[in-house]
Amino acid sequence: MVAPPWISIPPATYGGTESIVAFIVEELVAQGHDVTLFAPGDARTSANLVSFFPRSLIAEGVPWQAALKAYFHLAKSIEHAGEFDIVHLHLSSTADMFQFPLLAKVAAPHVTTVHSNFPYDRVHDWIGDADQYFMEWIRPAPLVTVSDRARQNLPPGLNVAGVVHLGVPMADYRFAETGSRDYVTWLGRFAPDKGAHTAIDAAKRAGVKIIVAGIVEQGIQASVDYFKREIEPRLDGEQARYIGPVNLEQKLALLGGARALLNPITWEEPGATVVVEAMAVGCPVIGFARGVVPELIVDGKTGFLVRNVDEMVARIARIDEIDRRTTHEHVDRNLSASAMTRKYVAIYEKLRAGA
Repeated sequence: MVAPPWISIPPATYGGTESIVAFIVEELVAQGHDVTLFAPGDARTSANLVSFFPRSLIAEGVPWQAALKAYFHLAKSIEHAGEFDIVHLHLSSTADMFQFPLLAKVAAPHVTTVHSNFPYDRVHDWIGDADQYFMEWIRPAPLVTVSDRARQNLPPGLNVAGVVHLGVPMADYRFAETGSRDYVTWLGRFAPDKGAHTAIDAAKRAGVKIIVAGIVEQGIQASVDYFKREIEPRLDGEQARYIGPVNLEQKLALLGGARALLNPITWEEPGATVVVEAMAVGCPVIGFARGVVPELIVDGKTGFLVRNVDEMVARIARIDEIDRRTTHEHVDRNLSASAMTRKYVAIYEKLRAGA
């Protein structure tokens, strides 16, 4: 398992891709597989760990645009490909694209999970044309998408080995029996298309408290500016509060105590880990029907799918119609880490057989 080197495995606070990498690795080990994780030295894992530098890049203060150490990590990891039955990699940020030319002459079976959307040649609002030059290496490479919608959004002609929705470990994400239930919440990375400002507005219009939590990426000026311009003026410390980034324990308490998670995204989100996390503890989700969200929420059973803020406000008033135990059980049956990992093992076996 080759992890992206930017954020620790598992992440201390925010890191959707890194959480999923950790979930898969731990579940593979629990299912009896011999797993080696290639990741920076601050990873915490039950697998064998191979590291080429001691700390993840963001923890070291490396900006996302400085890709040399990320390339080094990928190149050194892929040098070991021939030692393993299967190599599993992840495409989440621009620097991860380097793995495809590095894999071009690798004979060992390999697969890459695509966690975000093309194009990857982008920096904030700037989009380049380098993706097209990488296609000669990407097209033959077996890929897995994290939703049917993400598969539809891929460039044409790619080699898709399967679709595997994200899952969470149910031993950690247990049903929350009790909680204050006097607030709704939003959780994630502060960016306009994640919709934290919209969630606050919806909660205020519905007359309920909201607690927002997540990361302001200090190295990305657009994130800092968005928080100062759109979030801070909406906070009053009582009806709308920001509690900062949260670790796993704090996240579980926040979601378990909330009446609902609001997820008013305005982009084609491929995976939406937080939606699965919320439902896993029994917290219903009211989400805009964009990207993967309609594949995760069972409308009227585990939350509500809505098209706009007006509908979100109306559904907040109806959230107690959702049975929290049913919501938890839906994730346990369909979106657990064990279910996710079993699907990956089936793909590994298929690739090893040359199918």
